[in-house]
Amino acid sequence: MSIRNILVLPLVAGIAAASSIPVHASDDAALSALVDQRLAGDRTGACMGVAVVDKGSVSRTFRCALPDQAGRVGPDSAFEIGSVSKTMTSTVLAKLILEGKGSLDDPLSDWLPGDTDVPAFEGQQILLRHLVTHTSGLPALPSRMAPADPADPYADLTPRDLLASLGDATLSRAPGSRFEYSNFASMVLSYAVARRAGLDMETLLRQALFDPLGMEGAYVARRPDGVRAATGHAANGLPTPAWTFATDLAGVGGVRATLDDMVRYVQANLEPEETPLQEAIELAHAPVGAQPPMAMNWMLLPVEGRTVLVHEGATGGFSSFVSVDREARRGVVILSDTSWSAVGNLGSLGLHLVDDSFPLGGPRTVEAPPQALLDGLEGDYQLQGAMKVSLRQRDGTLFARPAGQPEFELAYDSAGDFFPLQLDALLKPQRTSDGSFAFTWMQGGAAVPAIRLAEGGTATERVAPTADALAGYAGDYTLMPGFVLTLRAREGGLSAQATGQGEFALEAAGPDRFEARAHGIEIVFKRGADGAVESLELHQGGNVLTGARE
Repeated sequence: MSIRNILVLPLVAGIAAASSIPVHASDDAALSALVDQRLAGDRTGACMGVAVVDKGSVSRTFRCALPDQAGRVGPDSAFEIGSVSKTMTSTVLAKLILEGKGSLDDPLSDWLPGDTDVPAFEGQQILLRHLVTHTSGLPALPSRMAPADPADPYADLTPRDLLASLGDATLSRAPGSRFEYSNFASMVLSYAVARRAGLDMETLLRQALFDPLGMEGAYVARRPDGVRAATGHAANGLPTPAWTFATDLAGVGGVRATLDDMVRYVQANLEPEETPLQEAIELAHAPVGAQPPMAMNWMLLPVEGRTVLVHEGATGGFSSFVSVDREARRGVVILSDTSWSAVGNLGSLGLHLVDDSFPLGGPRTVEAPPQALLDGLEGDYQLQGAMKVSLRQRDGTLFARPAGQPEFELAYDSAGDFFPLQLDALLKPQRTSDGSFAFTWMQGGAAVPAIRLAEGGTATERVAPTADALAGYAGDYTLMPGFVLTLRAREGGLSAQATGQGEFALEAAGPDRFEARAHGIEIVFKRGADGAVESLELHQGGNVLTGARE
C-alpha cells in the first residue's frame, strides 16, 4: 500500500525528467498502444484501466496482458485503489480544518477517546502533521493485528484493537524527525478524522468527497447499483480475495472506485477552482514535510522545475497509480486488477505517462535463466529473521527448498527475477561488487534479504563498524547535478537519503562496503592517499553512480 518503490527503487528513476511536456497518449488509440508496449504478454496476466487527463481532454483505455482476458475489466469495474485512499482522507481532513474543527498542529491525542494511551518521545507528542507525512515514529503495522486469513490481513482489526496498539507502541525518536511509511499511523488518522466529523468513514467520504466530485461509483463497503467489483489477482495470475477494513479505518486503503471516478478525482485536483472543494484540495496540496517532500499524504515529485503530486497503492490483488501535475495540467490514473507490489509496482508506466523522459519499460516475459546466474545462486541461505532456504539447479531450472518444507520450482522472467509458479512471491538476484551473488525474497509486501551460509551452515559474521568509522563515512556525495546522497551515522549504523527521497538504512557488508539488500543497493567507499573517504560508488540494478564527498 505504499509508493516507496518508485521513490527509492531504483534511486535513479526520478532524477532526470525532461522539460518538454509529453505528446504521447493524445487519444484513446494512442494510449492503448502505449499501454500495450508495457503490458502485452506480461507474465502477470494483469488487466488495467488507464486514463490520462491532458489540458481538459481525457484519454481512456482498458487493456489486458493476455488477449483472451479482454473484457475482464471495464467502465463499470470498481478497483481497490489501496493507499491512494490516503490522499482522499487528507482532503477530508483539510475540509475539517477549514471548518475550524482542528489543525495539523493538534496533538493526535486530542482527536482520540480520552482514555487512549498515545506514545510520546521525551514529552514530544505525535501531531496530525506527523501522520500525513509518515513521520509519526509509529511502526508500519499495529501490534494487535492478527489476521485469521493472511490473504485479507486487515479484516479482523477493530478500532478497539487499533487504539490498544497505540498503547503497545514505543517511539524511538522524536515525531517529525524521520520518514517511515506507516499504515498503522494512517489507520489511526482515518479513525480520528471520522470521529471528529461524527460520521462513519464511508458516509463521510460520500458526503464530503464522492458526491461533490461526482464520483458515483466510489465506495468502501456499500457498492452502488450498476457497479461490479473487479476480482483481484496475485502477480502469478491467480485470483485472490478482496481486502476488507473496519469502516472507520478504511481511509488507509479501503476505497474502491471505477476509472471514471478516479478521472473525476484527478480533474478536481488539477483544477480545484472548478469544484466546491477548492480550498480543501489546495490545503491538502500544500507542502508539509521536507524529507522527502510531501503534502498531506501526497508525495511531491520534482520533474524538471515542476512539482508533481503522486501516490501509488497496492492491496493483495490490485495496484494503482495517480499523479497530478497542475503546472502542466496533466493527470494520470492507472488501476490494475493485479498486485504488482512484488514486481516493481506501476511506476514505470505511471511515470512515463507523467513525462515521457521516464523509461517505459517492457512486459515481463518468461525466459530461460542464464547458466552463470544459476551457478552463482546455487547454495544455502539464511533469510533475515526467518528460515533457511537452499537453492539448487537441475536441467536449467532453479529450485528452492525452505527448511522443513517441500521443494518448489522457480521460473525466470525477462526482468531478471525468479518467481514460484504457485505462490505470489519473487526472488530478486543481486550481484555484489566482489562478483558473488545474493538475493532478496519479496512476499506479502516484505523484502527479506538472504545471507549466504558458509560450509557447515553458519552465516558469515559481519563486524559492526565503530562510531568513529561510521562518522568517517557520513557526508554529502554528489552523484549527479542536483542529486545528492546524504549519509548519516545513526543508532550504531549508517543511513542514506537521496535528494527528494526517503531515508533508508545501510548494513555493513565488508571493509568500506555497505548494503541495503531489500532495495538491491550496494555502496562501496573509496579512500584517498591520506586514508580518508573521498568518494563512493552506488551500485543498483547493474548501474553504477560515482559521487565525490563534498
